[in-house]
Amino acid sequence: MLDALLAEARLRWGLDPADGLAVVTAERLVGTPIEPSRPVLVVPTARLRTAADAPATPLPGRHGPRGRDALSVLARLYPADHPVGRFGREDGTTVGALTSPDLAQPLYLAPLAPVADAASPWGMPWISDRLRAPDGCPWDREQTHESLRNHLLEEAYEVYDALADGATPALAGELGDLLLQVVLHAQLAAEAGVFDLTDVWAAIATKIVRRHPHVFGESEARTAADVNRQWERIKAAERAVAADETGAEAPNSALDGISRSLPALAASQEMQERAANLGYDWPSIDGVLDKVREEVGELVEADDDNERAEELGDLLFVLVNVGRKTGIEVEAALRAANEKFRRRFRHVELAAAARGVALRDLSFEELDALWDAAKADERREATA
Repeated sequence: MLDALLAEARLRWGLDPADGLAVVTAERLVGTPIEPSRPVLVVPTARLRTAADAPATPLPGRHGPRGRDALSVLARLYPADHPVGRFGREDGTTVGALTSPDLAQPLYLAPLAPVADAASPWGMPWISDRLRAPDGCPWDREQTHESLRNHLLEEAYEVYDALADGATPALAGELGDLLLQVVLHAQLAAEAGVFDLTDVWAAIATKIVRRHPHVFGESEARTAADVNRQWERIKAAERAVAADETGAEAPNSALDGISRSLPALAASQEMQERAANLGYDWPSIDGVLDKVREEVGELVEADDDNERAEELGDLLFVLVNVGRKTGIEVEAALRAANEKFRRRFRHVELAAAARGVALRDLSFEELDALWDAAKADERREATA
């Protein structure tokens, strides 16, 4: 039966199997990683003379709420006006016009042009390559790893901000912007003959499988703490292997790999978490709080600016440990405090303006009274 379908597809739609052809049953479409830039033949199970297929599990990556059936998957992968060939019948239907009864007959989907292959993992890499071509975009052709560094940080921070609202369509857009930076750096590396996006995917997938032997191997980890300890042991072994391969005298530190470009609070929390996973940690938060009091005292007793700066750094470092011990992400906590200050200070500015006075003309006591009023208003709004 497939031979007859292939012959008709060659004749009517110019199919060349040498370009690649995916053959999938309609029942298995949701669980099959089809690539829209290649021709696809959708065949009902009955036409293949096999046992009836049970509906497939949606493919991870396409398993969201809009990809639970074959028609939804096709609608996400192809433009609505993309033509659909129907064997033994007149042409004229499109992906957007397909209905469930259409899936009872074989269908042929011609390959999408690469520029239209937007929902595929390979769509953006093709676009990036095209932009870097001699007749592509002048801006893209000028970019280097160095010139893109700030863009990467900017996009990462925009994702961080969007995460405050949870899963939203806006978050999808911000994640796309961040992914673009990964694609661009892989494109530059491919042009230099160093690596490409396939190496990026392989590197992270291999690493994650290797670091989860309790899922993909024979190891056992019953709690998140067990996982963290195991994770650090595996990374230590990886560092030892890396040292052997490079001829280094000793394995790298457990703190290596923490970017010096990280915000200081985030870097401090990551360092302390790594040390704790290796056993270097206070038995309880009581010891950490005692250390906070000690560092406050040392800050008060500091004799000069250099000492005060050092003691303030020590105090901040211990406060980060308080956050870690209580399960608080200190970077997010400080951002929330900044936002609260911004909000309340604006209230103070508006209250002063309503009185017809400038902030600089008010005493500290008067400003503090306005601040207390702002806090009271917030509490009333929160309980209203």
